[in-house]
Amino acid sequence: MKPQMHSIEPQGKLKNSKRYDRNLSKTDDPSLLTLQQRATDKKIVIAGGGTGGHIYPAIGIAQALQRLDTTVDIAFIGGSDKLESTLVPEHGFRFLPISVAGFPRRLTLQWLPTIWKAFHGLIQSLRYMKELKPDVVIGTGGYVSGPVLLAGLLCKIPIAIQEQNASVGLTNAILARWADVAYLAMESVRENNSFRRTTNIEITGNPIRPAITTFPRCEETYRRFGLHPERKTIFVMGGSQGAHAINEAIVAALPHLVEYADQLQIVHQTGAMEVEKVQTAYDRILASHRTLNSIPTQDNKARVEGSGFLYCVKPFFDTVEEIYSIADVMVCRAGGMTIAEVTACGIPAIFIPLPSQTGNNQVLNAHTVAEEGAAVVLEQDDFTVEVLVKNLTNMTMDGNTHEQMVTASRALGKPHASDDIAESILSRMVISNQLSVKREL
Repeated sequence: MKPQMHSIEPQGKLKNSKRYDRNLSKTDDPSLLTLQQRATDKKIVIAGGGTGGHIYPAIGIAQALQRLDTTVDIAFIGGSDKLESTLVPEHGFRFLPISVAGFPRRLTLQWLPTIWKAFHGLIQSLRYMKELKPDVVIGTGGYVSGPVLLAGLLCKIPIAIQEQNASVGLTNAILARWADVAYLAMESVRENNSFRRTTNIEITGNPIRPAITTFPRCEETYRRFGLHPERKTIFVMGGSQGAHAINEAIVAALPHLVEYADQLQIVHQTGAMEVEKVQTAYDRILASHRTLNSIPTQDNKARVEGSGFLYCVKPFFDTVEEIYSIADVMVCRAGGMTIAEVTACGIPAIFIPLPSQTGNNQVLNAHTVAEEGAAVVLEQDDFTVEVLVKNLTNMTMDGNTHEQMVTASRALGKPHASDDIAESILSRMVISNQLSVKREL
């Protein structure tokens, strides 16, 4: 069910529908009616943006809240010119824009306009808080959530934060001490100094879409992508935009993998920028391992069936859950959401973390999973093609190794994180509203 859409009046007033609990006993007492409405209206503000790694967890939480309680009223606040301004409305949620900008990592003149934007964003957020009067404000990280959570604190509204990575983001690190509850992706984050004063901490994992783990493995999926159900599938994924280093590493490994053509096959998400280059490399390197027995795939490009080396190269997979369902090993980056999806599906992984990310998040994320035996970490600038091939073949074709890594991955996975977070938030809201009603009665 899609949430009700609301708009902002020209004067800046928010149009809001009032919701009541039909199960409450009827009364003619105006004061009790007001208290009943306050106890049953559920209004939530969610902030998080800048990158998909912050936006998709926020959307996942919002969708879970609606699955559990269709009366909940949700509004997103985010950057007017950032990715969330398009992604959030596309998922059917109300979006309220503010002015935001990230602070430079070093002291420069760029701090002056950034400070002004941040202050302006705080004022806008305070106005939204005054008119929405939410029961809770949830932040999933990124600098956009800073002014929104701060506005919630100034208005004495409970705040919750959700952290996706092993290394705590700057905004969450600053505001964690005032959070009523923090939902963490990994147990190791609990020991971070940022959370030493946080009242309540729950290790929930990262919110992911239910379809990620429920899509069944079936022969139809293999056929759609020109693959064989009896071969082990390597899924190469550099993220929605692709990853140049991973693309190059896999292309370099192809000549070493051809001898396993009857056992392995590859699905490769390249990103839009390099799809033609990578496709050409596959066709050229594997030309001698193609047969004339070809079949069409969903993108109408022929892929060989039978004794040839099977592969499917695409810039992006809209329904990535299809590929997860047939993947036996992953080669990918190590963002918090990628790790959440991979472990929820129980897929052994070779992580090639992005080395330049702020706070070295991906490197820490990857090693956290590897320490539990569910992955191998190859530092981007330090591994050879031979090492990559050795790990790939060992993880896919050694039955004992693969089974042990699958078990370890599943043990780390938290496929129900979205619902767990939503249930926690709703429970806390009920308790808070009940206490408020008792005080006013």
